[in-house]
Amino acid sequence: MAYFLDLFSPETHKAFTSSNRDVSGFRIRQRQAAERIQKGDKLVCYVTKISRWVGLLQVVDAYFEDATPLFYPKDDPFVIRFHVNPIVWIGEFNRALPIHDQEVWKTLSTTRDYPPQGKTWTGPFRASLNRMIDEDGEFLEKLLHRQSGANPKEFPLTEADTRLLKRHTIRREDQKEVEVVVPVDEDEDVDEPIAADDKAESKKMQALIAQIGERMGLKVWLPRADRGRVLQHWKPEADVLLDELPLNYDEVTIKTIEQIDVIWLKRRSIVRAFEVEHTTAIHSGILRMADLMALQPNLDIRAHIVAPIERKDRVLQEIARPVFTLLEKGPLSNSCTYISYDSLKELASEKHLEHMTDSVVDEFIEEVD
Repeated sequence: MAYFLDLFSPETHKAFTSSNRDVSGFRIRQRQAAERIQKGDKLVCYVTKISRWVGLLQVVDAYFEDATPLFYPKDDPFVIRFHVNPIVWIGEFNRALPIHDQEVWKTLSTTRDYPPQGKTWTGPFRASLNRMIDEDGEFLEKLLHRQSGANPKEFPLTEADTRLLKRHTIRREDQKEVEVVVPVDEDEDVDEPIAADDKAESKKMQALIAQIGERMGLKVWLPRADRGRVLQHWKPEADVLLDELPLNYDEVTIKTIEQIDVIWLKRRSIVRAFEVEHTTAIHSGILRMADLMALQPNLDIRAHIVAPIERKDRVLQEIARPVFTLLEKGPLSNSCTYISYDSLKELASEKHLEHMTDSVVDEFIEEVD
């Protein structure tokens, strides 16, 4: 028996609470991870945004695939599913266990060595079905049982929690209802001069992305203006870095694509596109991705915003802005995700990248809930 992480958004937590609580679901890209789960394994449930532990589910049988709406009324993305037995389920957030509670924070191996104020601890919470250390699972199981007993401890929601739980939706022309985020203006979002160290770190990340693509046998495009600085950190083999994009699009589209920080290509097709957002202003890369999706709604690529972990929440908020949900091909959040610097470095450390496809990137992304 092993413990695995099961991530819920506040919305999917509400849907599961209102259901029979006998099926837990995951995205299609997690099929491979689901294959590792065995009967008797336990899923430790964690709600994002408010960062609280809410339940313990025991897997009843092997995974199955089912698109019947369960967590969303239409177009439910959580189609990789398990029948589960809900050992513990906390439906009220004021009784759920905050990860920042001292008893929890100082005990879990994933958090105890980090300051509570930072974001560097969030790596293990990147995606569902990550295996947990047995001691962590056993500790959380004990606390969750205690919280489900006769005298649960109260953990009132903070003002920040309440703000994060507010849900805003709009209806698109195709009648689909889409959740959006209206970011609160912050001083950190004011454009400032870019320090030399920031520029250098940004180019190192571009170089690392390019290197990963090269190792997987892909061609790479870099904006011409960036090449001098990026090539100080990456020495590609001949014919890997393209001089011209082998694409048949209109001039506006080509000029937009040429400015994207890193593009991976296979033959004459874009595989993935990356924007590195190291500095205080994070809009430019997201806007460029949105421009591309608006110009070519039939273009099927995966786009990624790469940024330091402390920028994660802001990046995901910007991707979910109302204006980006109205694209013809669908909300930008369907095709654009976040990757932290730490996750990128973890991906680069994979020993067998030469034998992998670009789909391995999906194991390191974080999405808008």
